[in-house]
Amino acid sequence: MEPDDEALKELAAASSRPPQRRGISYSQPLSRGDAASARRAALRNHSLDDEYILPASHSLSYTHHDPSAGVPSAGGGSGYHPPLPPQQQHHHHPSASYSSGPSSRRSVGGASDGSMTLERAMSEYGGGHGTLPEFVGAGGGKGIFRVPLRAAMHPLRPPPLEVRPHPLRETQAGSFLRTLAAEPQRRQLWAGAESGIRVWALDEVFAGWGAGARRGDEESAPFREGVPAPPALCVAMDRANGLLWTGHKDGRIRSWRMDLETAATAPAPPPPGSGESVGGSSHGGSNSAPVFREALTWQAYGRTPVLSMAVTSYGEIWSGSEGGVIKAWPYDAIAKSLSLSPEERHMAALLVERAYIDLRNHCTVGNVCSLPASDVKYILADHSRSKVWTVTSMTFALWDARTRELLKVFGMDGQVESARLETPVMPEQPMEEVEVKVKPSKKDKSQGGSLNFFQKSRNALMGAADAVRRVATKGTFVEDNRRTGAVAQADDGAIWSGCTNGSIIQWDGNGNRMQEFQHHTSSVQCIKALGDRVWVGYASGTVQVMDVEGNLLAGWTGHSCPVIRMALGGSYIYTLAHHGGIRGWPLTSPGPLDDILRSELANRELSYTRMEKINIMVGSWNVAQGKATAEALRLWLGSVSSDVGLVVVGLQEVEMGAGFLAISAAKETVGLEGSANGQWWIDNIGKALDEGTSFHRVGSRQLAALLIAAWVRKSLKPYVGDVEAAAVPCGLGRAIGNKGGVGLRIRVYDRKMCFVSNHFAAHLEAVNRRNADFDHIYRTMAFNKPHGSTGSATSVQLHRTVNVNGNQVDEVRPDLADADMVVFLGDFNYRLYGISYDEARDMVSQRSFDWLREKDQLRAEMKAGKVFQGMREGYDSGEKKRIPAWYVACMEVIESDHKPVRCTFSVDIARVDELTRRQEYGEIIESNEEVKAMLEESCFVPDTTVSTDEIILENQDNIVFQITNNDETSKAAFEILCDGQSTKKEDGTKSEILPRASFGFPLWLEVQPAVGLIKPGETMEITVHHEDFYTQEEFVDGIPQNWWCEDTRDKEAVLTVNITGSTSTETKTHKIDVRHRCPVTSAPPPTINPPVSVAPPSNAMSSEAPSKRSSKKSQTNRQQQDYAQFGSSEVHDLCRMRCP
Repeated sequence: MEPDDEALKELAAASSRPPQRRGISYSQPLSRGDAASARRAALRNHSLDDEYILPASHSLSYTHHDPSAGVPSAGGGSGYHPPLPPQQQHHHHPSASYSSGPSSRRSVGGASDGSMTLERAMSEYGGGHGTLPEFVGAGGGKGIFRVPLRAAMHPLRPPPLEVRPHPLRETQAGSFLRTLAAEPQRRQLWAGAESGIRVWALDEVFAGWGAGARRGDEESAPFREGVPAPPALCVAMDRANGLLWTGHKDGRIRSWRMDLETAATAPAPPPPGSGESVGGSSHGGSNSAPVFREALTWQAYGRTPVLSMAVTSYGEIWSGSEGGVIKAWPYDAIAKSLSLSPEERHMAALLVERAYIDLRNHCTVGNVCSLPASDVKYILADHSRSKVWTVTSMTFALWDARTRELLKVFGMDGQVESARLETPVMPEQPMEEVEVKVKPSKKDKSQGGSLNFFQKSRNALMGAADAVRRVATKGTFVEDNRRTGAVAQADDGAIWSGCTNGSIIQWDGNGNRMQEFQHHTSSVQCIKALGDRVWVGYASGTVQVMDVEGNLLAGWTGHSCPVIRMALGGSYIYTLAHHGGIRGWPLTSPGPLDDILRSELANRELSYTRMEKINIMVGSWNVAQGKATAEALRLWLGSVSSDVGLVVVGLQEVEMGAGFLAISAAKETVGLEGSANGQWWIDNIGKALDEGTSFHRVGSRQLAALLIAAWVRKSLKPYVGDVEAAAVPCGLGRAIGNKGGVGLRIRVYDRKMCFVSNHFAAHLEAVNRRNADFDHIYRTMAFNKPHGSTGSATSVQLHRTVNVNGNQVDEVRPDLADADMVVFLGDFNYRLYGISYDEARDMVSQRSFDWLREKDQLRAEMKAGKVFQGMREGYDSGEKKRIPAWYVACMEVIESDHKPVRCTFSVDIARVDELTRRQEYGEIIESNEEVKAMLEESCFVPDTTVSTDEIILENQDNIVFQITNNDETSKAAFEILCDGQSTKKEDGTKSEILPRASFGFPLWLEVQPAVGLIKPGETMEITVHHEDFYTQEEFVDGIPQNWWCEDTRDKEAVLTVNITGSTSTETKTHKIDVRHRCPVTSAPPPTINPPVSVAPPSNAMSSEAPSKRSSKKSQTNRQQQDYAQFGSSEVHDLCRMRCP
């Protein structure tokens, strides 16, 4: 043990323990003026959101250093609220030192609004009971050491409607939300989860659960759930039939009735996981309401999931899966299955299962196919031109929705892909690393040592680990960062695709690349469009708004993690975050409505702010590869844990040795960690804390010799979660874990707290290496899920921002910089310099602590801004002038040459009651006249005129009608749907109008463009084409079996023209009747083209005129039929016969 270590140990043993010091937080009354009004001002200006703000003003960081005699117990505090910065400690001890972090910033405003400067903080709190002045490390408040400011009302983004606040990850095991869809007419919001389906009634979004909310959803708006089902990966709306179609991981397609009152129900099952709930109920539904069953389900794929799905302009459901497999499900088979009774469910499923069309085989001739054998991640129905886009990570395929003909295959650069030989897809085999063994010479052996061993072991083992990693990441966006991550169609007909490098590409309807934009460097996760606006969600959590020309209008931080899905409903766009939170943003944002909502909610902040207090005990011990007795652990932790809610323990030198360290380094490269010794310490510390009864372990992380673990008291567990771990080696080559840091990031009452256990470089003269160790840990520590924790399988790289070259951009803030509180603990190894051991003992005996403090390496380096920048270290300015010691050293423990230490923090946390805030939000919307007027104005639909209300079909000619936008200031978006078709009977009556899925067109009718955007005062021409006769085909197991010609002259249809604006999904409708002029008997006979083989699509692409209207081509040889000798009436009858 070092001499200065001994001196300070003896001093600590001789010191008396002062009373526990309560942490300072903004919730304590200010000493000046009206304390209540000051606190209210503080709440208004500095509160609690989950994203940081980067204000223009300079920020202050504080460090607190308590020179109390050797055994002080308290310190610390909250790094979340500025009136008084959170306590940040650095406790110097020869074997264990603490530095607690979140430096807090001063208020942006002046003193009159509750802000607090460093001088005022010192004068008001420095001499108060239980408080200490602080020594502040230089270099804080700027760059990566600038601390986040939390605000209940974020000043730089629109006030969101919190449909489902951020749930703790641990509460979502098996039920993470992954898809989102809205049905504006029914005012419903649907989400696909890993456990099935749930739906929110948006009219009830401001209500509460009462009793019976599942843990994790206590503050969510009430929702209902479907029966448990495998993970839902994609969704498609079918408004015509009132169904939601979902594709699942088990390869099945399911449908769910939107009319929940008539949907079949089942008793509420117990929730997944532990079954814990709040309010005495075990089910997530209100008062354990029964769950609803699926309407129709069938097995779409045998062994692969349904990755993507869309309903085409003709009402067919197209689905995509792994290996480039695309299937089309004809609506006639689906409609027939839906008409069957529940007792005939098995027959209905079988009917649909065998009716599919294998589109990949459909466009493969002679083993030549243009489609890549890659996963079909997205399918987009182009309703403007009746086409379908199927998208893989790197390619696009364009299809005719009516004929199912493959038109074009092209890459992200717009270049047409050539046809390729279709070969069986074999699983990729990992490429093995070739190990070249070289026999070392005797000289080499003689010169071998620990350094040589470390280097060779590291190179060999990490080389093998890199090979494993390359195989594991092959085919993911980590390897090639320019991949398609989202695709959507704007109302002007343009197609937008987003890439994993942040670029956005605009395409025309023929697959021609038009423009590329780069407004952000993070990966694009989702895109939505309405009117003349386009919304983009990024992996960084950012939401951006563009116009249809690609110009950036606004952007803000929507969530603290990736925005993975969006949905449009009413006057809001809803965003689903990776953690499962759902927020609604006004479609007018940013705008005057946001300013009013923000101001009104800020004025009501006290009504939804709740104060929570928590005691945190932190302990550290360099165990020198030894093990402790149960009594030693009790003396260290168990005897004082009764009044704490969170316990964090850091250990150093758990296990050493060259072989162990080298193997640990290799294991880290493939995601493996831990050791038998480490597990022994975790288990026995748990026993000392009465784990399982009083405490629950929430996370741990081991990096070779370093270990950190955390336990939370049972009563606090519902409010603690999102535990993530990190490790940074600082040993040989920044790869070996004998030195370095391990950390845990824990969410407590919606506050991010980071605890980092460290072991810096040893030896008196290695001060620069110690500084470098801290800097390396602070900058590079990146948190992810600890081993064995519950959570999503999505790669953590989604959170990383990358530039166009695939590299992480320089301005990314370290994870530690975004925490509300950071606590550094461990063996820092800073020493007293320029003084001998005997001199140090003499100074201690003379109580010359001021002189000793001047020799403190840590203080000197902090003062110079070289380490712990902006962090606080307390000191005693009173007459006693005791040395720094905010920890308790357990001198009676003798199992190691280092002594274990502990420290207790008393932290006050302000949190938002999300249910109350959402109710306040609803009350503002209902009661504020100005807000009501703005919302009504946002529902504005431009006035339009449709040139006809009836279309007469004759001689298969094209018919044109016009839609005119009469408004002189706003663009009008239109969408043309088909309410359904009916058949005119011989007695002159009509059959019931039957709609196809999603109001698709009948196969004999073409309308283009069916979606568009009309500029103010302009007119859009719509072309309608029909065929008197068209060919129908019947498929069984993907193979065409029968085909026949069908007469359409007895068919009639009703078209609906929906008009919307850009700030609401409210619509105005126009109806158009479509019928034939000629009677059926007077029609000329049709000409049936013989079946021909389908050649691979050419590189040429036709214009946007209606696609050629030839009869459907078939790959199978069938007998040619010639109907020329038949009369028209005979043809009519024959058309209803099936031909072999």
